[in-house]
Amino acid sequence: MSDLLISAVSPRRSRALAHPATAVSDAPLTRTVPKEFVHRAAVAEVLLTGWERVDDVLFRMSAQWPRGHSFFSSLPTGHHDPMLAAETIRQAGTMLAHAEFGVPLDSHFMMSDLHFTVVPEHTLVGGAPADLDLEVSCTEVRPRGRSIAGMRIGVVIRRDGGLVARGGGQLVCISPSAYDRVRGAHRAPGPVAVVAPVAAESVGRRSAFDVVLGATDQPHRWRLRADTSHPVLFDHPVDHAPGMLLLEAARQATHLFTPRRGSVPVSITSSFQRYVELDRPCWIEAGPVVSRGDGHTTVSVLGRQDDQQVFSCIVEALPVHAG
Repeated sequence: MSDLLISAVSPRRSRALAHPATAVSDAPLTRTVPKEFVHRAAVAEVLLTGWERVDDVLFRMSAQWPRGHSFFSSLPTGHHDPMLAAETIRQAGTMLAHAEFGVPLDSHFMMSDLHFTVVPEHTLVGGAPADLDLEVSCTEVRPRGRSIAGMRIGVVIRRDGGLVARGGGQLVCISPSAYDRVRGAHRAPGPVAVVAPVAAESVGRRSAFDVVLGATDQPHRWRLRADTSHPVLFDHPVDHAPGMLLLEAARQATHLFTPRRGSVPVSITSSFQRYVELDRPCWIEAGPVVSRGDGHTTVSVLGRQDDQQVFSCIVEALPVHAG
């Protein structure tokens, strides 16, 4: 479908956020984009602060990473959590689908794949939040009526001109009626069992509340721990395990599996094959690990549910003391 150009969809007028001057200052004011555009209930979880259309396939956006976050907390190395790059990419695709391509706000989204690579030297936490500039390209756009059925996005994130991260993914847009047909009885999952977590420090977390792996008696295999009361991973009610929960499971499994138990992900390539149901066990498996002479390790992480693979990740990581 790569030959389908965005021009097949009626282009929308650029909707860059205006920053009105105030009576006390001519300086522009920064605000977040509407939380509905990025499918967040809490304004505090919105990372994007503005956007504008450059041409039919390219957009400029702005974002901000906080110095401190309740879940995406800064690392012991003094760097921003690399998973903020994944969440920024997710929000960018969702927002453009709504704001520029006419996807109704009650639609559902699925990222069939997502990848990112960060440049650690440009992710250090400074004396203020990190203001970021994004270039977002939208390709393989699949028109559907006056809207779209999906597209692929490519995202480059910069900070003061320096490359922070690049990545992207395939976004699938699903209408409410189609989602009801696909999900059926799964729209109302049964009780979700929250299993006992592995030790928080073993996965680089300070609190057991943020641990998404449950202990088992099998090495390199854990049960996905989906606590629907978590205010970030479950910002609003959903009927399946969110993609960011699965990426966090891959990150924590890598932390456990790597030599000396301690790593920082610098690159993740993920693929999501099926919805992960909340009311049935999902097993996270890690291995093998490949170590390089420069300290990098690469770990394969799989998720399985009902004897079927539901997602896979390749995580490249550095030792937690490295930068």
